[in-house]
Amino acid sequence: MASEPVNVSEFQELARQALPKMYYDFYAGGAEDQQTLEENVKAFHRIIIRPRILVDVSRVDMSTTILGYNTSAPIMVAPTALHKLAHPEGEVATARAAAACGTIMALSFTSMCTVEEVASSCNAVRFFQLYREISALMVQRAERNGFKAIILTADTPRLGRREADIKNKMISPQLKNLEGLVSTEVHTDKGSNMEAFASRTLDASLCWKDIGWLKSITSLPILIKGILTREDAIKAVEVGVAGIVVSNHGARQLDYSPATITVLEEVILAVRGRIPVLFDGGVRRGTDIFKALALGARAVMIGRPIIYGLAAKGEDGVRRVLSMLKDELELTMALSGCCSVKDITRRHVMTEQDRLHCRL
Repeated sequence: MASEPVNVSEFQELARQALPKMYYDFYAGGAEDQQTLEENVKAFHRIIIRPRILVDVSRVDMSTTILGYNTSAPIMVAPTALHKLAHPEGEVATARAAAACGTIMALSFTSMCTVEEVASSCNAVRFFQLYREISALMVQRAERNGFKAIILTADTPRLGRREADIKNKMISPQLKNLEGLVSTEVHTDKGSNMEAFASRTLDASLCWKDIGWLKSITSLPILIKGILTREDAIKAVEVGVAGIVVSNHGARQLDYSPATITVLEEVILAVRGRIPVLFDGGVRRGTDIFKALALGARAVMIGRPIIYGLAAKGEDGVRRVLSMLKDELELTMALSGCCSVKDITRRHVMTEQDRLHCRL
């Protein structure tokens, strides 16, 4: 009998064994050479934690708030697509696991379960993610079903080149969530139909002025996901969004874009505390979460590890992934002399740039 996983990364191998190659490659793969995919994880390894000693850490409190909503830890479930390819219960299982862990889930626009199915599955705080203003109806459905915020993913004017999907001739399934809004049935003899499907659901004309349109049709707070630069962070503040997500789309869009942890502080300094900044990309350990918080993130989003847990062990797998990360973060906080999330400061980490300045 194979040993049980003792960390989040070990769920990836279990998912690889459980899934058809086409589906595993869809979840695990990145764009083109996958350099950014690799760097998203490796860049964390180059950040050093500076622990403080002789601090009373007999009680460690990881709880925080995100847009005013209480959460058990600064961890969210990132919006990821097509959960039923990983497990028959799909996003409903993920939602239940997130709720059980006191974690906010962001439901993807490309969910295989409907907004209504996820909303009725359990009582919890959830956000809804959009790729474009496909229809005011989608926003209204999310609002009517108790979702608390809208996340606009803004880094997908076109689909990144995901070569594993092309080789595998990955086929996008029918999406019940989009029935009546857009046809998701695409026929192509050129391999994967993902790009053809994306051309119907993505909007290359989406720009900053459309934020005003989105704000006009909903009372929910709006976050922009996909920001990697100081310039775009400042622009996001200027257009009046409620928050931003530093993200490179899990390295699935533009290869050789920066690893997200390497630009987090640039964005934080640009925002200057005016809106919360969430972080997405490459988190595999509680130490990674600690590093992102020390550099200024309000919370981190977890993407692929959630899918791997779901594929390996269903709802329980997702719970275990979230619990592992929470346990590791709590231990890291204790060993670093931090009793609460507010105690984690910039002085608790040393980046490559910090080390370079020390040599000058």
